[in-house]
Amino acid sequence: MSRRGRAWPLAVLAALPIAAAAVVAVAFPSVAATTCPGCYGLERLASGVYAESGLPPSRTRQVLSAVDEAERRVRAFYGGRRTSPRILACLSDGCYRRIGGGGERGVAVLNRSVMLSPAGVDPVIASHEMSHVELHARLDSGGAEVPQWFDEGLAVLVSGDPRYLAPETAADRCLVSSDAPLPVTLDAWLRAAGADRRTYAEAACRVSRWVTANGGPHAVLDLVRRLNAGETFAAVTRM
Repeated sequence: MSRRGRAWPLAVLAALPIAAAAVVAVAFPSVAATTCPGCYGLERLASGVYAESGLPPSRTRQVLSAVDEAERRVRAFYGGRRTSPRILACLSDGCYRRIGGGGERGVAVLNRSVMLSPAGVDPVIASHEMSHVELHARLDSGGAEVPQWFDEGLAVLVSGDPRYLAPETAADRCLVSSDAPLPVTLDAWLRAAGADRRTYAEAACRVSRWVTANGGPHAVLDLVRRLNAGETFAAVTRM
């Protein structure tokens, strides 16, 4: 093969990583933004915390305060943290669209990062998404899973979301109680919650009552341990 002939496949191979990166950036901007926040106009505010550049000091304080309180809530519930997801916070709709956000207030991305929209830069939304990351990281070690309604209801409980739960001082924190089956898969959850936001309150009610009946947050840690050991969710919770 001539030198020119050898150079052509080498050039193709060299271009493949670049092409792959371009595909990821276009098709999955949230993944790309997690990897390179600066490429999407985000600047580092603190270790693992990024926000769109040029924020006034008051907005910077808002982001950092929300993240600090969210971390505290997750740490308090789980008795510590095993995860430190990268936080990508947007204070404008344009920024959030640019990094791949949609109509949600916040979202966890591949258990590696948390994206916050302008409406989600607060401790409730941030801790909700951080709870997803923390729970999945603890379950991944054993390859175990929980139904989506439990994951979402637990995130509401960890975050203390007042839209879906009564205050901690209430004897029963449930706002909406239902014995109807709740969505098990992510797709089913998205359909149900999109059609009726009370689905979050129903899931939070069920999780809150189970946690209370079983002695508090340590029941979730025991659940994770038993699931990772091979037991089934139904056997452990008996819901």
